[in-house]
Amino acid sequence: MMDQITHKFIQVNGLNLHVAEIGSESSPAVIFLHGFPEIWYTWRHQMVAVANAGFRAIAPDFRGYGLSDPPAEPEKATFTDMINDTAAILDSLEISKVFVIGKDFGAIVAYPFALQHSDKVVGIITLGLPFMPPGAFTQQFVLPEGFYPRRFQEVGRAEADFGRFDVKTVVKNIYILFSQSELQIANENEEIMDLVKPLTPLPSWFSEDDLEMYASLYAKSGFRTALQVPYRTMDSVGSEVNDPKVEVPTLMIMGEEDYVLKIPGMGEYIKSGEVKKYVPKQETIYIPHGSHFLPEQFPDKVNQLVLEFLNRNKHLVVV
Repeated sequence: MMDQITHKFIQVNGLNLHVAEIGSESSPAVIFLHGFPEIWYTWRHQMVAVANAGFRAIAPDFRGYGLSDPPAEPEKATFTDMINDTAAILDSLEISKVFVIGKDFGAIVAYPFALQHSDKVVGIITLGLPFMPPGAFTQQFVLPEGFYPRRFQEVGRAEADFGRFDVKTVVKNIYILFSQSELQIANENEEIMDLVKPLTPLPSWFSEDDLEMYASLYAKSGFRTALQVPYRTMDSVGSEVNDPKVEVPTLMIMGEEDYVLKIPGMGEYIKSGEVKKYVPKQETIYIPHGSHFLPEQFPDKVNQLVLEFLNRNKHLVVV
């Protein structure tokens, strides 16, 4: 059914943003928000599954990603831009109620979107990241020196690191790195791309065709916006709303082997239930052997969990 996914461009805040879509316009809507190094294509398995189950699936490329226009000044892009774009896309499509599914930094967009547009959001699913509290990466989860997000924050360093390779190799290396169960930390005189040995194979669930798709999209967009959001705006994460509390039903799906759980303080924040201070109706489900790339690594399992959540809560949608 991949060939039944349609593609359109929506004029949003002065930019043409690419949106992939499948399912009836009269069905309950689900918007999928990608992370990095991802794109609308990350959600291909879930889009088809939810459309088959009677939902409408929408997956945009964030500004500066994939087929969407970059902002005029990528180095000034913020999470707020992504939140506002998401609202504008839904308004353009005349969608008043929606389920939001966010992966990786898509989760950092999903939660404040729900806080700022509580009338639109009926439920949230996130994969790979929990709700981020105010000051998350400056106070609570201090990232180790040499960890890839810290390196990507250094203006010029990631650009020089990536620039030694073609786009396809950069995307391949990032997929290999991010599918590991340990934090990827470089030594002081080492670059992030050097952490991958040249002949390291792709993960078994990620095909050469998949790599070609990602490479072609990042060849178009480049990495300027991607390095800005999320990495160079991480210090502002959680600052959008004072005293945040997400009251809608929420599901977080984590891989048991997701390196995110090794970020100092992160595993404890999730497993202790502290996250429920902000997301009281959250259920957390762990997928055995799961990495940071659950939608592609275990699509059938993710589809099952997503559909159970959507069907359990679709009575909350008035189409």
